[in-house]
Amino acid sequence: MGLQGAATRERILHEGLDLLTETGLSGVTLGALAQHAAMSKSGLFAHFSSIEEVQIELLDHMAEVSAAKVVRPAMLAAAGLPRLKALVNNWLGWTTKAGLRGGCPVAAALFELDDAEGPVRAKVLAMEAYWRGLLTQLTRQAVELGHLRADLDASQFVWELCGIYLSHHVSRRFLRDPRSEKRAQAAFAAMLDRSRSSEEENR
Repeated sequence: MGLQGAATRERILHEGLDLLTETGLSGVTLGALAQHAAMSKSGLFAHFSSIEEVQIELLDHMAEVSAAKVVRPAMLAAAGLPRLKALVNNWLGWTTKAGLRGGCPVAAALFELDDAEGPVRAKVLAMEAYWRGLLTQLTRQAVELGHLRADLDASQFVWELCGIYLSHHVSRRFLRDPRSEKRAQAAFAAMLDRSRSSEEENR
Protein backbone atom coordinates (compact mmCIF):
# COMPACT_ATOMS: atom_id res chain seq x y z
CA MET A 1 0.00 0.00 0.00
CA GLY A 2 1.43 3.38 -1.01
CA LEU A 3 1.55 6.53 1.10
CA GLN A 4 -1.68 7.84 -0.43
CA GLY A 5 -3.44 4.55 0.22
CA ALA A 6 -2.21 4.48 3.81
CA ALA A 7 -3.36 8.07 4.34
CA THR A 8 -6.81 7.23 2.92
CA ARG A 9 -7.10 4.19 5.17
CA GLU A 10 -6.13 6.29 8.19
CA ARG A 11 -8.78 8.87 7.28
CA ILE A 12 -11.41 6.14 6.97
CA LEU A 13 -10.50 4.81 10.41
CA HIS A 14 -10.54 8.31 11.93
CA GLU A 15 -13.95 9.13 10.48
CA GLY A 16 -15.21 5.63 11.19
CA LEU A 17 -14.26 5.79 14.86
CA ASP A 18 -16.35 8.92 15.32
CA LEU A 19 -19.25 7.11 13.63
CA LEU A 20 -18.69 4.04 15.81
CA THR A 21 -18.84 6.08 19.02
CA GLU A 22 -22.17 7.58 17.94
CA THR A 23 -23.98 4.62 16.37
CA GLY A 24 -22.40 1.50 17.80
CA LEU A 25 -21.21 -1.42 15.70
CA SER A 26 -24.60 -1.99 14.08
CA GLY A 27 -24.51 1.55 12.69
CA VAL A 28 -21.17 1.03 10.98
CA THR A 29 -22.34 -0.22 7.60
CA LEU A 30 -20.37 0.18 4.39
CA GLY A 31 -22.93 2.70 3.17
CA ALA A 32 -22.88 4.75 6.35
CA LEU A 33 -19.10 4.69 6.54
CA ALA A 34 -18.72 5.64 2.88
CA GLN A 35 -21.04 8.60 3.39
CA HIS A 36 -19.28 9.59 6.61
CA ALA A 37 -15.86 9.42 4.93
CA ALA A 38 -17.12 11.11 1.73
CA MET A 39 -16.16 8.26 -0.57
CA SER A 40 -17.78 5.47 -2.57
CA LYS A 41 -18.48 1.93 -1.38
CA SER A 42 -16.14 0.64 -4.07
CA GLY A 43 -13.46 2.93 -2.64
CA LEU A 44 -13.98 1.36 0.75
CA PHE A 45 -13.68 -2.15 -0.72
CA ALA A 46 -10.22 -1.18 -1.97
CA HIS A 47 -9.16 -1.02 1.69
CA PHE A 48 -11.42 -3.51 3.48
CA SER A 49 -12.79 -6.83 2.29
CA SER A 50 -15.88 -7.00 4.54
CA ILE A 51 -17.89 -5.06 7.10
CA GLU A 52 -16.53 -7.34 9.83
CA GLU A 53 -12.98 -6.37 8.85
CA VAL A 54 -13.98 -2.70 9.01
CA GLN A 55 -15.49 -3.12 12.48
CA ILE A 56 -12.47 -5.01 13.82
CA GLU A 57 -10.07 -2.44 12.35
CA LEU A 58 -12.10 0.33 13.96
CA LEU A 59 -11.93 -1.43 17.32
CA ASP A 60 -8.15 -1.73 16.91
CA HIS A 61 -7.99 1.98 16.08
CA MET A 62 -10.10 2.74 19.15
CA ALA A 63 -7.63 0.75 21.26
CA GLU A 64 -4.75 2.86 19.90
CA VAL A 65 -6.57 6.09 20.72
CA SER A 66 -7.55 4.95 24.21
CA ALA A 67 -4.01 3.75 24.90
CA ALA A 68 -2.71 7.22 24.01
CA LYS A 69 -5.36 9.12 25.97
CA VAL A 70 -6.06 6.79 28.91
CA VAL A 71 -3.36 4.22 29.55
CA ARG A 72 0.00 5.80 28.74
CA PRO A 73 -0.63 9.04 30.68
CA ALA A 74 -1.76 7.00 33.71
CA MET A 75 1.44 4.94 33.61
CA LEU A 76 3.39 8.12 34.32
CA ALA A 77 1.86 8.24 37.81
CA ALA A 78 3.60 6.56 40.73
CA ALA A 79 3.06 2.81 40.99
CA GLY A 80 0.21 1.51 43.11
CA LEU A 81 -2.85 3.50 44.08
CA PRO A 82 -1.79 6.76 42.33
CA ARG A 83 -1.50 4.89 39.02
CA LEU A 84 -4.81 3.07 39.50
CA LYS A 85 -6.58 6.32 40.34
CA ALA A 86 -5.04 8.06 37.33
CA LEU A 87 -6.20 5.27 35.03
CA VAL A 88 -9.77 5.37 36.35
CA ASN A 89 -9.90 9.17 36.12
CA ASN A 90 -8.72 9.03 32.51
CA TRP A 91 -11.13 6.17 31.73
CA LEU A 92 -14.32 7.90 32.84
CA GLY A 93 -15.67 9.82 29.84
CA TRP A 94 -12.50 9.10 27.86
CA THR A 95 -14.08 9.54 24.43
CA THR A 96 -14.93 13.17 25.12
CA LYS A 97 -11.39 13.76 26.35
CA ALA A 98 -10.14 12.19 23.09
CA GLY A 99 -12.26 14.57 21.01
CA LEU A 100 -14.74 11.92 19.85
CA ARG A 101 -18.41 12.74 19.45
CA GLY A 102 -19.98 9.68 21.08
CA GLY A 103 -19.44 7.17 23.86
CA CYS A 104 -17.17 4.19 24.44
CA PRO A 105 -17.67 1.63 21.63
CA VAL A 106 -16.70 -1.32 23.82
CA ALA A 107 -19.14 -0.38 26.58
CA ALA A 108 -21.91 -0.16 23.98
CA ALA A 109 -20.83 -3.41 22.32
CA LEU A 110 -21.06 -5.35 25.59
CA PHE A 111 -24.83 -4.93 25.35
CA GLU A 112 -25.11 -4.88 21.57
CA LEU A 113 -23.28 -8.18 21.07
CA ASP A 114 -24.16 -10.07 24.25
CA ASP A 115 -26.16 -12.72 22.35
CA ALA A 116 -24.11 -12.61 19.14
CA GLU A 117 -21.35 -14.90 17.88
CA GLY A 118 -18.52 -14.31 15.45
CA PRO A 119 -15.19 -12.54 15.07
CA VAL A 120 -16.40 -9.07 16.08
CA ARG A 121 -17.80 -10.36 19.38
CA ALA A 122 -14.57 -12.31 19.91
CA LYS A 123 -12.60 -9.10 19.35
CA VAL A 124 -14.68 -7.15 21.88
CA LEU A 125 -14.39 -10.03 24.35
CA ALA A 126 -10.59 -10.02 24.00
CA MET A 127 -10.45 -6.24 24.47
CA GLU A 128 -12.63 -6.39 27.57
CA ALA A 129 -10.54 -9.24 29.00
CA TYR A 130 -7.35 -7.26 28.41
CA TRP A 131 -8.80 -4.17 30.09
CA ARG A 132 -10.05 -6.04 33.14
CA GLY A 133 -6.69 -7.78 33.32
CA LEU A 134 -4.91 -4.40 33.38
CA LEU A 135 -7.21 -3.12 36.13
CA THR A 136 -6.61 -6.30 38.13
CA GLN A 137 -2.85 -5.98 37.68
CA LEU A 138 -2.83 -2.39 38.95
CA THR A 139 -5.14 -3.28 41.84
CA ARG A 140 -2.88 -6.13 42.93
CA GLN A 141 0.12 -3.82 42.63
CA ALA A 142 -1.60 -1.36 44.97
CA VAL A 143 -2.16 -4.24 47.42
CA GLU A 144 1.49 -5.34 47.20
CA LEU A 145 2.65 -1.78 47.89
CA GLY A 146 0.44 -1.55 50.97
CA HIS A 147 -1.94 1.04 49.52
CA LEU A 148 -4.92 -1.33 49.60
CA ARG A 149 -5.82 -4.04 52.12
CA ALA A 150 -3.78 -7.24 51.97
CA ASP A 151 -6.96 -9.34 52.01
CA LEU A 152 -8.62 -7.37 49.20
CA ASP A 153 -10.25 -9.55 46.53
CA ALA A 154 -8.84 -7.85 43.42
CA SER A 155 -11.22 -9.64 41.06
CA GLN A 156 -14.25 -8.46 43.07
CA PHE A 157 -12.80 -4.94 43.24
CA VAL A 158 -12.45 -4.81 39.45
CA TRP A 159 -15.93 -6.31 38.98
CA GLU A 160 -17.41 -3.47 41.03
CA LEU A 161 -15.22 -0.89 39.31
CA CYS A 162 -16.46 -2.02 35.89
CA GLY A 163 -20.00 -1.74 37.24
CA ILE A 164 -19.32 1.89 38.12
CA TYR A 165 -17.99 2.51 34.63
CA LEU A 166 -20.97 0.93 32.89
CA SER A 167 -23.38 2.82 35.13
CA HIS A 168 -21.51 6.03 34.30
CA HIS A 169 -21.73 5.20 30.59
CA VAL A 170 -25.50 4.66 30.74
CA SER A 171 -26.05 7.72 32.93
CA ARG A 172 -23.94 9.97 30.72
CA ARG A 173 -24.92 8.69 27.28
CA PHE A 174 -28.52 7.51 27.65
CA LEU A 175 -29.91 9.38 30.66
CA ARG A 176 -27.77 12.44 29.84
CA ASP A 177 -27.35 13.12 33.52
CA PRO A 178 -24.92 16.03 34.04
CA ARG A 179 -24.06 14.55 37.45
CA SER A 180 -22.81 11.25 36.02
CA GLU A 181 -19.11 12.11 36.41
CA LYS A 182 -19.60 13.33 39.98
CA ARG A 183 -21.59 10.23 40.93
CA ALA A 184 -19.02 7.88 39.39
CA GLN A 185 -16.18 9.61 41.21
CA ALA A 186 -18.13 9.41 44.49
CA ALA A 187 -18.75 5.68 43.98
CA PHE A 188 -15.06 5.08 43.20
CA ALA A 189 -13.99 7.08 46.25
CA ALA A 190 -16.31 4.99 48.44
CA MET A 191 -14.78 1.80 47.02
CA LEU A 192 -11.30 3.07 47.82
CA ASP A 193 -12.29 4.12 51.35
CA ARG A 194 -13.39 0.61 52.24
CA SER A 195 -10.43 -0.99 50.44
CA ARG A 196 -7.53 1.04 51.85
CA SER A 197 -5.00 -0.55 54.16
CA SER A 198 -4.73 0.76 57.73
CA GLU A 199 -1.25 2.08 56.90
CA GLU A 200 -2.63 4.06 53.95
CA GLU A 201 -5.49 5.48 56.03
CA ASN A 202 -2.98 6.74 58.61
CA ARG A 203 -0.81 8.55 56.05
